[in-house]
Amino acid sequence: MKRTRRELFADIGKGMIAAGLGYSLASDLGFSTAWAAEEGRLTFGDLDPLVNFLQETPPDKLIPKVIEKLKAGTELKQLVAAAALTNARAFGGEDYVGFHTLMALAPAYQMSQQETKAENKPLAVLKVLHRNSTRLKEFGNTKETLKVVEPGKLASNKTAGEQLRDVCRKVDMGGAETTFAAICKEGKPKDALNALLVEVDDATEVHRVVLVSRAWDLINFVGAERAHTMLRQSVHYCVKIESNANQAKYNKEIRELLPKLLDQHKLVGLKPDAKSADDAWVSKFAEKIFASSAADAAGLVAEALAEGTEPEAIGEALSIAANQLILRDEGRPKAWTQPNKPEGSIHGDSIGVHCCDTIHAWRNLARAGDRRTMVTSLILAGYQVARDRTNRAEFLKWTPYPRPEHSEKVKAVAVDSLMKELDAAVRDKDQARAAALTARLASDKPDSAKEVFTLFRDYAISEDGALHAEKYFGTATDEFASARAAFKWRQLIALARVTASAFGYAAPGHKEACELLKKG
Repeated sequence: MKRTRRELFADIGKGMIAAGLGYSLASDLGFSTAWAAEEGRLTFGDLDPLVNFLQETPPDKLIPKVIEKLKAGTELKQLVAAAALTNARAFGGEDYVGFHTLMALAPAYQMSQQETKAENKPLAVLKVLHRNSTRLKEFGNTKETLKVVEPGKLASNKTAGEQLRDVCRKVDMGGAETTFAAICKEGKPKDALNALLVEVDDATEVHRVVLVSRAWDLINFVGAERAHTMLRQSVHYCVKIESNANQAKYNKEIRELLPKLLDQHKLVGLKPDAKSADDAWVSKFAEKIFASSAADAAGLVAEALAEGTEPEAIGEALSIAANQLILRDEGRPKAWTQPNKPEGSIHGDSIGVHCCDTIHAWRNLARAGDRRTMVTSLILAGYQVARDRTNRAEFLKWTPYPRPEHSEKVKAVAVDSLMKELDAAVRDKDQARAAALTARLASDKPDSAKEVFTLFRDYAISEDGALHAEKYFGTATDEFASARAAFKWRQLIALARVTASAFGYAAPGHKEACELLKKG
């Protein structure tokens, strides 16, 4: 973007004034702390004013200013797009809180669209924007990880994805950036996704998988022309994680196993006739995956794909297996507790929530990509469910919620009182009762699913959720929508446990947003 000398010196002058006044006062007076003339800075055309506004507005001023913009006609979807670009430019997929915030944006927007009261629609997005602003301030509002990058030159003797994977394994950030820029320049966003997945496939770990899936979702907000900005965050994440000396050792098994399975079953070229799977097959396959070792689970998925079993049926079985990690969990051990995640809790970064989010992401990627992406995503999803389960061997011994003693205690609750009692159970942080009441609703009032989701959505917005509330709510919503009737309510029972576990830790900025929106 070219600038006149007058514009250049005006920007420099604003930066000098901001440096002298300090961030907060300079922002109040309208002076940008970001140096717009900085060489190599990413810019976003017509979204630049909104992106810079979100980058420069401190969290204690953000919510009223955003509400003013909404009243003036700014669309909620525009704010999500601008926040995604602000976050990507600043954090670039390298900051833990930063990329968790990015991953919450599309689910928060999805939650806003499910809200029927017009005045409450912005609440879910405002919560995530406040989190983004808080982290930007902590990170340093003028620090930016992603810069303009020039495309390199791709070799002709290897696929683009293999070249990206090889340079990432060398922990060469510059080489990985120029390689991926070349991939994006030469193809469509879907081609870039398929190439990127060759690198992402190098390991099974929640953040590398969910980040690329949610970044792909956000292209629907920022536009296909900015797909490179969204997807290159995964390149940064993968290179950074590869710098850990233990990564190659930890992922050695799957790095060797995946190509063997693809070759053994001829999965990339093979497109067998589709074979339908009934509910019994899905249930039995989920049980097999859950009880298997990681390597055996990957093999089971590869065999099912080679036999022509419907990918959606395989994916649903994997989702059911992951769901068991929430339903069976005895809760966070004392040694793992944190201030907002006490002993017995299952929200936040619990094994179950992490695994459900990951399998959901692998399923989305399987649907979005080409044949190779589809088969590798499902194989790796199977591998990850089993690996996560083996992290706590007790999962095989624990009984899923609601357990018989939990169900017995809610037997006498009148059908008309089930929703009221469920609300009370969440507020009491009673996971067992919340799960049992939700199971009662499934059997006695199966048409109440929408009402139950509404109750849980309100709490997913009002409570902090330890960075995972929006993401997991989106997972449960999507998995419920795509599930067969026999398996749908398992998602709501798991969500009941997570919602009750997370209650009692108010989301920063939520009360202020409610008050301002109520005033109109």
